[in-house]
Amino acid sequence: MAWDEGLAHLMREDLAGERITERKMFGGLAFLMNGHMVCGIHKGGAMFRLGKPNEAAALAIKGAAPMMFTGKPMAGMVDFSDEATADDIRRGQVMALALGFVKALPPK
Repeated sequence: MAWDEGLAHLMREDLAGERITERKMFGGLAFLMNGHMVCGIHKGGAMFRLGKPNEAAALAIKGAAPMMFTGKPMAGMVDFSDEATADDIRRGQVMALALGFVKALPPK
């Protein structure tokens, strides 16, 4: 397993009550709403899709960094360290940004 199952449990609790599906992606586990990724976990932490308008607010949260893919930053996505993801308050802040963004998208 390439991710922390305890972290997956925390994310599932945060997303309880939402219509979420899970999918193995990029060597980790992604949580999707209406076909759009909300967040995911990977070895070393988590990632959140929160859109370009929310990126600066998310990066201001301790433990957040630009999400890098093949050496390039992915716009509208942040990477969250294991330590930050384990913190209920910080995880909740970035999760709220991600859910707000994805809920506004049309279903796929």
